Amino acid sequence: MTNPTRRVGHAAAGTAVHPDAGHGSGGGLPDVLEDFCAELFSSLRRKDQQLKARQYLRGLLATKGRKSIRNVATSTGDPAAAQSLHHFIVNSTWDWRPTRAALAAYAERVAPGHALVVHPMPIPRAGEQFVGVDEMFDPFLRRTFHGQLAYGVWSASPALSAPVDWLLFLSGRGFLESGSPSRAAGDRDGQPPAQLGSEGGDTPESCAVTAALTTPRDTWTRGRPVVLNVPGTATPTTMARFREDATPVLVRAGLSTRLAVTDRGMPGYGHGSFPAHVILEAARSARRPVRRIAPRDTRPTAFSLAVAVPVRLANEPGGGARYLLIGEWCDPKRPPERLWLTDMAETPLQRLVEYAGLADRVDRDASRAAETVGLRDFGGRSLAGWHRHVTLASAAYIASELVRGSGTAPRRGGKAHRAARSCLRL
Repeated sequence: MTNPTRRVGHAAAGTAVHPDAGHGSGGGLPDVLEDFCAELFSSLRRKDQQLKARQYLRGLLATKGRKSIRNVATSTGDPAAAQSLHHFIVNSTWDWRPTRAALAAYAERVAPGHALVVHPMPIPRAGEQFVGVDEMFDPFLRRTFHGQLAYGVWSASPALSAPVDWLLFLSGRGFLESGSPSRAAGDRDGQPPAQLGSEGGDTPESCAVTAALTTPRDTWTRGRPVVLNVPGTATPTTMARFREDATPVLVRAGLSTRLAVTDRGMPGYGHGSFPAHVILEAARSARRPVRRIAPRDTRPTAFSLAVAVPVRLANEPGGGARYLLIGEWCDPKRPPERLWLTDMAETPLQRLVEYAGLADRVDRDASRAAETVGLRDFGGRSLAGWHRHVTLASAAYIASELVRGSGTAPRRGGKAHRAARSCLRL
């Protein structure tokens, strides 16, 4: 099984995607990205803010290694811009929410997402001079680390996965909601983060769920399935929140997740609860071949074996809702490599496996984004600054993907189509 946090948490210095590889002139963005930026930054009311946003985006694309504000300024050819860019990211008052909404709308036209994938991003840090630093728990490596823990929400399809929203978990103080820039507007480098409300809870699990449930409302994708690629979240509390929100969900389950079989024809029915791996082992004879989403630059089709077992969560109040436990095997002789719990009980197994495969796609893309556009590289104690940085880094990543020619062009007509078509010519 791939390990997203190992690669994201320890990524090497990124390879720059130079924004001048095209038909631009002067020190600004090349013409192929101008339409993209015009749409993305239209909510910035001041022209100087729009220019700084373009400059920062250009620097993120061009900078090699760590994307600190100083390095970003140097890569633009104007080292003296470091102070103004620092002010633009950390101390300015522009709202990142409309920019994220525009980015999500653009990504939706370029390659409509099949699901929203919530993906953890551990950020190991040395020292205390960063926003939200504490002793955190890496859900994949299953060990503590000193640093930050963020959750990205990616609009994912086989053609493109795009980061469209972010939450930063703040241990002991709740978390900063993606829709609440005013709460962080007064934060400044060198000052402790403000005390925040804890709507939805103050645990990493609740932060991940809140990221999933607030993003669809912000990006007009209400009702789209959510793939919660966060181990340890297949709990009654998590599933209840999605059920109350009427949002279909596929949650990563663990081998030890205790479940009760609800299908009379399956082994284990009527005998209490069992760990998920025991249930799947008993259901091996019911496995069947399914197509998987093939990684980029590999053979076009990959197959695995999968089975869906009707279950309910052990000790869930009210007798338990109806779920499916999905097990997937790449090696039929070994234990299942992927386990998922979903409330999409009427969805065909093939479709569910395709949704789960989007988590692997985001795993690879999150690793590349951390390296190439510096998603993890903001330094400082400003919550608003962190959100502005990851918003612009997300935009830079989508721009770099279009330049690489990996996205599909949006429908004809409009700025998004012209910009994507121009980018794909590079």
